[in-house]
Amino acid sequence: MAGKKIQRKGKRIEYQVRDLLRKVGKCERVPCSGNARAFKGDLQFIYKEKVYKVEVKARKSSFKSLYKWLEGMDILVVKANHKEPLIILPFDTFYKLLAK
Repeated sequence: MAGKKIQRKGKRIEYQVRDLLRKVGKCERVPCSGNARAFKGDLQFIYKEKVYKVEVKARKSSFKSLYKWLEGMDILVVKANHKEPLIILPFDTFYKLLAK
């Protein structure tokens, strides 16, 4: 039962992110939501004819620090050793960047 609940939560969040991305471009949920080899990621976002693969992760609390670090900021950059830096920003900031 817990597995089905987690799957439903994952789908719900993917559709929520899809709807947010549709405000600025085209976005569709990937068939089998990234479980099929031919399709990577959870969503396919198209903006200015460029296709982006989007992976969506939702956790109860493991992202708590990210939200705390982002508090009062516009953009958060995180970097693990030997990995490329990642940019984390609220959707509102993302929309404003795309609008420019």
